This record gives sequence, structure tokens and C-alpha cells, in this order.
Amino acid sequence: MSIANTYTEQELVIALKDRDAGAFNYLYDHYSAALYTIVKQIVQHNETANDVLQEVFVSIWRKIESYDPSKGRLFTWMLNIARNASIDTLRSRSFQNTQKNQQITETVHNMSGPSLQANIDSIGLKKLLQKLKPEYRVLIELAYFKGYTQEEIAEIEEIPLGTVKTRIRNALIQLRSYL
Repeated sequence: MSIANTYTEQELVIALKDRDAGAFNYLYDHYSAALYTIVKQIVQHNETANDVLQEVFVSIWRKIESYDPSKGRLFTWMLNIARNASIDTLRSRSFQNTQKNQQITETVHNMSGPSLQANIDSIGLKKLLQKLKPEYRVLIELAYFKGYTQEEIAEIEEIPLGTVKTRIRNALIQLRSYL
């Protein structure tokens, strides 16, 4: 049995761009749980979340050339891919149709519970969010964990769209400074 490779973020990106399958396995082993937690938070259906996670890793493999380290960390880039794929799935017509045909017992089991909350806490996201001002925190939760658009958030929170955009931008800047 061989000892698994470890990579710095820069080494990992270089290996992925070189299409190194071992690096991709490392990426999956070390990031899939965190990305799954984000996907599950948005999609809230186990089977669909698994499908989305698979799409996310295929997308990462295909788009790794477009990753730019000067614009942010690898995890942040992958998180955005996961978030966008989850939201696209929620908005897809086929997903909407499956939700309409879902039995009541399935709906009850798909609701997020304490175990999901524990997974988010274990990767430190909730702790970081607690550092934000309450008016920032609620917008980040709606946008990134619930999948609402900025327009929808403005309606829900009954605040101007420009205020939503400014607060989300400021919240992300603040979160980036914590990382």
C-alpha cells in the first residue's frame, strides 16, 4: 500500500491542469464532503445532490484551465461551480416536475435536519458566518445556501436591490478577509 500524495494548492492546480488522475482523486477525497454539504443545503434531496456533485467534479475537470489563482482560492472557485450547478438543477424543468410528483413521505425525509447542520458546522462555515453583521449573514444564507437570486432576496427582505448587492459584496469582502 502506498502513501497518498499531498499537494499544496498550487501543486494541485498544476497537476490537475496536467490531467493527473491521482491529483483528481486527491481533489475528490479532500473536497467532496464539503462541496456535497453545500450542494445538499441547496438541493435538499440526497439522490439529486449526489448527481449534482458528480456534475460538479466533471465540470471542475473540464474547466480547470479557466481557474485563475489571482482571483481567489481553488475551494472558492469550486464552491461557486457547486453552487451554480445546484441552483441550475433547482431551476430545471425536470427537477420541478420530479418535485411535483414526489410522495409526502419523501418530502418529509428530504427536509434538512440536525445532521446536515452539523456537517456545515464541521467545515467552519457557520462559524465564519457568525462573524458577519446580521444583515449581511441573512443575505449570504439566502443567496449561497438557499439559492435565491438577488432580486428574490430584495423582495423577501423588502429592501432595494442595490442594497442587497452592496451588502452581499461587502459580506464577501469581509469573509475573504477572514480566510
